[in-house]
Amino acid sequence: MDTMIELPALRRSAELAPNTVDADARTVEVIWSAGARVRRASFFGEPYDEELSLDPAHVRLDRLNAGAPFLKVHEIDTLDAVIGSVVPGSARIENGCGIAQVRISERADVEPIWRDIQAGHIRAVSIGYQVHRFDISKPDGGRELWRAVDWTPFEISAVPVGADPAAGFRSQSPLETCVLHRRDAPPNPQGASPMTEKTQTPAPTEEVVAEPTSETAATEEITMTDTPPSAADTQTRARPKTAKPDTPDPEAAANRAREAERERVSTIYDLAGRLNLERGFAEDLVKRGVSVDEARRLILDQVAAKSEETRTFGQVSVPLGGRDERITRRDAVANALLHRYSPTLFPLEDAARQYRGMTLLELARESLGNAGVNTRGLSRDEVATRALHSTSDFPEILAAVTNKTLRQAYEAYPRTFALFCRQVLATDFKAMHRVQLGEAPQLLEVGESGEFKRGTLGESKESYRVKTYGRVVAITRQVLINDDLDAFTRIPAMYGNSIAQLESDVVWGIITANPAMADGNALFHTTHKNLAGTGAALDVTSVGAARAAMAKQTGLDKKTVLNIRPAFLIVPASLELKAEQLVAQNLVPASSGNVVPQSIRTLAPISEPRLDAASETAWYLAASPNQIDTIEYAYLEGQQGAYIETRNGFDVDGVEIKCRLDFGAKAIDWRGLYKNPGA
Repeated sequence: MDTMIELPALRRSAELAPNTVDADARTVEVIWSAGARVRRASFFGEPYDEELSLDPAHVRLDRLNAGAPFLKVHEIDTLDAVIGSVVPGSARIENGCGIAQVRISERADVEPIWRDIQAGHIRAVSIGYQVHRFDISKPDGGRELWRAVDWTPFEISAVPVGADPAAGFRSQSPLETCVLHRRDAPPNPQGASPMTEKTQTPAPTEEVVAEPTSETAATEEITMTDTPPSAADTQTRARPKTAKPDTPDPEAAANRAREAERERVSTIYDLAGRLNLERGFAEDLVKRGVSVDEARRLILDQVAAKSEETRTFGQVSVPLGGRDERITRRDAVANALLHRYSPTLFPLEDAARQYRGMTLLELARESLGNAGVNTRGLSRDEVATRALHSTSDFPEILAAVTNKTLRQAYEAYPRTFALFCRQVLATDFKAMHRVQLGEAPQLLEVGESGEFKRGTLGESKESYRVKTYGRVVAITRQVLINDDLDAFTRIPAMYGNSIAQLESDVVWGIITANPAMADGNALFHTTHKNLAGTGAALDVTSVGAARAAMAKQTGLDKKTVLNIRPAFLIVPASLELKAEQLVAQNLVPASSGNVVPQSIRTLAPISEPRLDAASETAWYLAASPNQIDTIEYAYLEGQQGAYIETRNGFDVDGVEIKCRLDFGAKAIDWRGLYKNPGA
């Protein structure tokens, strides 16, 4: 019966013949196989004997005769490991032995190895081979014998120890197909797979030494000699052993002990190598004399420990764009409530249609049911209380609705100051200092053999800090029972509007209050040259005079002309129409004297009703914050705009929603602003 399996490359010890060294040609003969029978171990199975047939019809010498590499300790990953090659055509089988001639490389790093070979210090070699077919038989009461009847030697390596216990399977070796032919095996039943048949059989309890055939030697290890083996020697080694005498034989016992030790070492190295364990781990087991059974247990423990280090966890695959069902349901309920509050601002989504028309109490009962709470028999008050204080999604739904309505109202409120002011972020609540650097000093002429004079930069400093403003909104169980949707839609929206108004109050309050600057003078002051000495009505002439005054502003050195160009015309609500007429682009003047210059028509009008409380006639010009600082406003970093926090109520029976604003503003440079009291 034939079975197909996959095997990696195998290894086996061999020997050099130092007396065949040709120093001039840098060659030496290698006895790469004597057909020795060696013991192999199957993982968690009984060992078996492996024998290489040296029948010329069974050995494929093509790769050796094509110049196979002579390697350093089977290193196949680097070019530096190639220390020579087989002389093409020198591989042959003579007197039951495989012989080849190896030529050593002339590289400088190989020279020490070549000298050791000449001196006889390096005598052991090992071959790498691939088996294509095994004939498997099982002598009565003995181990299985796997006889390679079709195999290919493909590399020879110099090794420090001839009887290499690590020779065997290696996980990183490429696998090749191998046919296992079992003698006297019953045929497979119809439909059975040959791969299901065991290829290992238990070894007998009593050790039985396999008899070598005429093509094999008695042991795996080959003792080095100074001369190649003769036919007589081969025949002597190949002579069958006689039966064990009844009387104890010390030499036979010693041989059995050595064979058992080789089997132990080979098994440990083989198991460790097949499971990708470090060679040092296997060497430690060998040195400590650990038995094969104990070594198997320790190897399994080591494999488990390494697996734990690289442990992977299964993950639930979510399709692209997929979302958690709980989040999807929560968003759908929130959308249904928002649509009920404002159908135009919040269109109804498909997922929310099933919740349309449900009261707050019905939605609370639905959320409790989704959380696994049985609401059958609960009163309205009990449903409301449990929904607000349980692990259901209902508190998060209410908070989401409140947050969206508040933020929508906050963002919808017109904040006219943002056009001519600069926004920044504050890292904390400490006072922020804005240093205003003066202009670079004028360059002075340097005469012949003259010296360069030093210049200084003037500076001015303004300070302000971020302040906290806030309120708390409570959603109680009474809101749910009464189905009072306005409690967490309209009221939070009014809070959002109020927060936006607060920001405008703070910024426009700087314009109307005319606070003192760091130099002790008011923001708009004749000393700053940004306040008209005599009020004038809003017209082309007065605006032209204001533009000229801003252009003539000088730096902190009082010399450098800044040529500031206004970009915004700021007026109270009472002057909004007049300002729009002044800068209108499509009006045809009645006479040339009424023509408005293009420089004035490019001004962007800003109307702010908060200015009317201070003066209905005063008007202002402001430069772009990209040209020069005007007014700066700041939010706490990470808390831009209105910030919402929720918690289960303690003082109130429900959910508390806290609205907070961290905000501050300050005029930084008066030269970017101009005021005319008007008339």
